[in-house]
Amino acid sequence: MATKLGLYNAALTEIGDRQLASLAENREPRRVLDAVYDDVVDDCLEAGQWNFAIRTVRLDADPDVTPGFGFTKVFDKPDDWVRTVGLSTDPYLSTALARYADEAGIWAADEDPIYVRYVSDDAAWGGDLTRWPRSFTRFAELSLALRVVERLTQNASKSEVLARAVRTARRNALNKDAMNDATPRRPPTGGWARARAGSTAR
Repeated sequence: MATKLGLYNAALTEIGDRQLASLAENREPRRVLDAVYDDVVDDCLEAGQWNFAIRTVRLDADPDVTPGFGFTKVFDKPDDWVRTVGLSTDPYLSTALARYADEAGIWAADEDPIYVRYVSDDAAWGGDLTRWPRSFTRFAELSLALRVVERLTQNASKSEVLARAVRTARRNALNKDAMNDATPRRPPTGGWARARAGSTAR
């Protein structure tokens, strides 16, 4: 099971630095890792349509926004949105929403409500390290190491080696995640149950 301290220590091992005893240890490596952690995790989550991080929600149009032209409805993206998997017009996700606009912070469409599958960084979804498969954990460990290696070691050659390792780890994680896919993709039962129980945006 992945932990934040474990991710930090794996990253430090990759760059040849001493491991941390705790997340409160007063050392520069901990502070540098703290500064980049959230961005690195979101970058890793954005790199694929990870089954463990996908959630499904119903969104109702914002009643306070009336577009002046084009699509007639506007929907705010959830705060935990990282990457869109798909939009639908029905709660079974059997009919894809083909006509919509994806803009900064919103979707615009003519249907209301809409149903959205997306990669989430919420603490109960993609942000829950206990849900991470080992292959994704390794991808995140190496990504953290790559992000901090030059700051902590001033060694450009290590950065090049880590960049190659990150690409390999990403491919491996995506391939293993794809093995869990149905064809066509369907929402995970547990995730849909949580969404229907109230884990929805707005």
